[in-house]
Amino acid sequence: MTKATIATLLATLAFMLSSHAAKQPNVLLIYGDDAGYGDLGIYGSINNLIKKTFLKLLILMSCCPLLLSAASNRPNIVVFLVDDMGLMDTSVPFLTDDQGEPKKYPLNDWYRTPHMEALAANGIRFSNFYAQSVCSPTRASIMTGQNATRHHTTNWIHTNRNNRGKYGPRKWNWEGLTKDSITLPRILQENGYQTIFVGKGHFGHMRSEGADPLNLGFDINIGGSAIGHPGSYSGDYGQRGNHPVPGLEAYHNTGTFLTEALTLEANKAVTAAIKKGPPFYLYLSHYAVHAPFHTDPRFIEHYKGKKNGRAPAYATLIEGMDKSLGDLVAHLQKLAVAEDTLIFFLGDNGSDAPLGEKTGHTSSAPLRGKKSTMYEGGTRVPFIAAWAKPNPKSELQKQWRIPHGMIDPNNIGTVMDLYATVLDAANAENPSDHTIDGSSLKKLLTGQADPDRRQEFLMHSPHDRGNAEDDPGRNYYTSLRLGDWKLIYQYFDETPYVLYNLKTDPFENHNLATEKPEKVQQLIGEMNQRLEAQDAQYPVKDGKEVKPQ
Repeated sequence: MTKATIATLLATLAFMLSSHAAKQPNVLLIYGDDAGYGDLGIYGSINNLIKKTFLKLLILMSCCPLLLSAASNRPNIVVFLVDDMGLMDTSVPFLTDDQGEPKKYPLNDWYRTPHMEALAANGIRFSNFYAQSVCSPTRASIMTGQNATRHHTTNWIHTNRNNRGKYGPRKWNWEGLTKDSITLPRILQENGYQTIFVGKGHFGHMRSEGADPLNLGFDINIGGSAIGHPGSYSGDYGQRGNHPVPGLEAYHNTGTFLTEALTLEANKAVTAAIKKGPPFYLYLSHYAVHAPFHTDPRFIEHYKGKKNGRAPAYATLIEGMDKSLGDLVAHLQKLAVAEDTLIFFLGDNGSDAPLGEKTGHTSSAPLRGKKSTMYEGGTRVPFIAAWAKPNPKSELQKQWRIPHGMIDPNNIGTVMDLYATVLDAANAENPSDHTIDGSSLKKLLTGQADPDRRQEFLMHSPHDRGNAEDDPGRNYYTSLRLGDWKLIYQYFDETPYVLYNLKTDPFENHNLATEKPEKVQQLIGEMNQRLEAQDAQYPVKDGKEVKPQ
């Protein structure tokens, strides 16, 4: 039994005793350092459950007296994940000027996210935080700490058929995560955390073990299944179609928007967890802002007549997600646990905002590209870390002194880092036989330099996205960001190399591949080295694997 588990039992015991105190006041415990079962005396009116719990705990405590304070040394942890939310889908500026100061662009003025603004003011955010370019690979990376190149879920998972594509790897991981997978919630569960999942799962196809988050280390699952988007954000949330959101029958046809229903259920689950005894891990994974772009009627007045097409509807999904964040933080404060709760906010891939051409400077402007593309707009996502209620006097927060209102304009963070970071915060360890590709962000999140950190991100996409193989910027590519440089290799393009210097050309306007062939070859070597080290799978054409060269 781990220290964390014992600490949780202690918290549970304290709660049971408090609830029985009025009826059962006479409790006397006698034990010694070398006490055995025969040496324990328990007197008074205590029910059998409490008596058994005492017997177990007293023996453990006699060997480990410091465990009494263990529960208070670990925070509650919230991962707040937004589907298809890119770096520019917010009023919070994540891009910076030449001096490293936040710089607003027109899209920051279009969206309304006041609760994200408040969270950012209480914490630190990254300008260069990367996710996979589509959802399922990112979600597996958060759960395992591994790059998609290694866990082999390199495409979004279709619920009913293998969507490897025309030339995709035959053995890619369409199955997704399984009961045997080493996952973040499973480790937290083993270390005494109550683990709560709310929202979109998409960890496996409809017939897979990963379709049910309960198989992956979560104690509670609300709304999670194999579906990648909801059939509807209103009514019965798509029960009559192919993408029904499960488990929310109480809200069907009540006029409750899906984002709101999930928020209400998340808050209920947190309340129950606090009553049972902290700590808890909440993975709140909204279906928003994924298509279908249904209007959230609570916010449409803010956007009417300002943009055409589906853009106003998309903006209401963003604002509804932001209200969810605010409601959650307010609920934590109401329960008096906000000071003990660490929040990690992020998106799962680049923006899918319906604002224009896929590979242009539109949906994520001034960044180029959007969801599923090889450009920065396809892989850069918002990331904020903050205490739900900062308190510099909190002993718990002193372990993670997160600066207020800080932006990191230079360091590269990735979704693989979240696994190691959460374990670090929870004082839990990654199993020695489980290889991970991320590392803890603790130094950077607490405003310290981390000279040993690798400033890189490998994005491997050996599939098409349901389109022809000549769809530019979306199909069969691998990209490597290494410091200021970014190389893209397009497997079936006549001119396969695309090279950018993101320091001088952050919006990817000037391909330097023909001007700097030596840099291309250097980065191809670095790319291949990492692909091989992570056991990459490659596109297959005419029966042969196709590799970068």
